[in-house]
Amino acid sequence: MQIEIIVAGFGGQGVLLAGILVAQAAIEQGLHTTWFPSYGAEMRGGTANSMVVVSNDEIGSPFAFNPNALIALNEPSLNKFMPKMMDNSVVIANSSVVSQDKQCRINPYFVPVTNIADKEIKNIKTANMVAVGAFMKALRINNKQDTSEKYLSIDSIFVACEKVFAAKPNLIDVNKKAIQAGYDFIN
Repeated sequence: MQIEIIVAGFGGQGVLLAGILVAQAAIEQGLHTTWFPSYGAEMRGGTANSMVVVSNDEIGSPFAFNPNALIALNEPSLNKFMPKMMDNSVVIANSSVVSQDKQCRINPYFVPVTNIADKEIKNIKTANMVAVGAFMKALRINNKQDTSEKYLSIDSIFVACEKVFAAKPNLIDVNKKAIQAGYDFIN
């Protein structure tokens, strides 16, 4: 098993943090992982993405050469990375800002992550966590025929959340709530 994930959006949307969280979740499950951040010179408002590779085996490169998962928090990111996705990829598109009429080679899971963060969680800064939760559920659905324990689990994301936010414990519960809301949104 190898999952090559791209998390992309504008700077300030928390794409680097979302990537770190997924990588930490892989570590919690005893999987091999790498995290590779990339962002434009503008930082906030510029483009940003992080690549996370998760595997049962050792990883040769942190770069996602054959990406099979995408979390796109804005339309420019979806446009940029969708053509690079392998067939049968898991794609989460933020339908709060991406048109659901968009024609895509791969049918994304359209999730209104910004709206869920704002209206349900009451914290728009957790939109990235809503997207991570939706991604975890979509990944499970996509790989339901694989009964191995080696795919990322929602439990490992929650443990990772506690570790990533250990220095700011007041953020743990709200981020867990956002992850759960995204997870529950996908049927």
